[in-house]
Amino acid sequence: MRSSDIKTFGIVGGDKRQLFLAKSISDSCYDVVLGGFDKLRNLDSLVLADVKNTIRNSDAVIFPLPSVRSDASINTPFSDKTIILGEEEISQLMCKPVFVAMRDRFLRAYPKLHDARIFDYSAREEFSVLNALPTAEGAVECAMSAYEGTIFGSRCLVIGFGRIGKILSKLLKSLEAQVTVCSRKDDSLALISVLGYNPCKTNKLKSVRGYDIVFNTVPSMIFDDELLQNTDKNTLIIDLASLPGGVDFESAGKHNIDAVRALSLPGKCAPKAAGEIIKTTIFSIIKEVYR
Repeated sequence: MRSSDIKTFGIVGGDKRQLFLAKSISDSCYDVVLGGFDKLRNLDSLVLADVKNTIRNSDAVIFPLPSVRSDASINTPFSDKTIILGEEEISQLMCKPVFVAMRDRFLRAYPKLHDARIFDYSAREEFSVLNALPTAEGAVECAMSAYEGTIFGSRCLVIGFGRIGKILSKLLKSLEAQVTVCSRKDDSLALISVLGYNPCKTNKLKSVRGYDIVFNTVPSMIFDDELLQNTDKNTLIIDLASLPGGVDFESAGKHNIDAVRALSLPGKCAPKAAGEIIKTTIFSIIKEVYR
């Protein structure tokens, strides 16, 4: 199969990100069929169909992020139906490229597709890098909504100096916040200091005192019961880490600490940008694999 053989994309399920993804692909002169969007009525040049016909009539199929729910149904917030792929759909998917998010989870739900051409766009480095900006912007928006003061002059702690932590720290500093950044790595701590932030060693974090807002980006249990006992009660904690996250929310409630789980921020705060990122990543995969 060559990339030129792909003329029609089927998009099955998803939220506003997939709608903007569909529009962007259509604007690139491809046909697009949407399945699992039966709450919608009119989408201009886009074709609405049921999932079976969407898969049958497409040359490549794109599933959303996340692609499947815990009951193996497809993630279809724009449909009232519970959609589970049947034998006919699985048979069709065996003979065309399929793009999913969280491939392992998808294959646990549909193990018969193990030998199909399944590509995980969410595992690509470019996807993670590009998503860091809308995630960081969404985190600031979340803070502006939940915090009763202003970001200007606030005392902010960012835990983790990866892709999101780097951009988030820069955004907060540009808003004139007082920014402290935690990292485990000595080289990162040096960079944090050079960039004008206050450095802090993550594994020496025994208490959180004197901060208005804390942003956690580390996907491990940082804010356990012990640390929460030593956290100021008026501190807002925003957990950006992927599940299971980095905050014990039950303990936070017990200690009367305001904690917010902020997941999938690109899809909630910047769905157009998020859709473009998915398209860019998928088109890169196609270019690499189907020359």
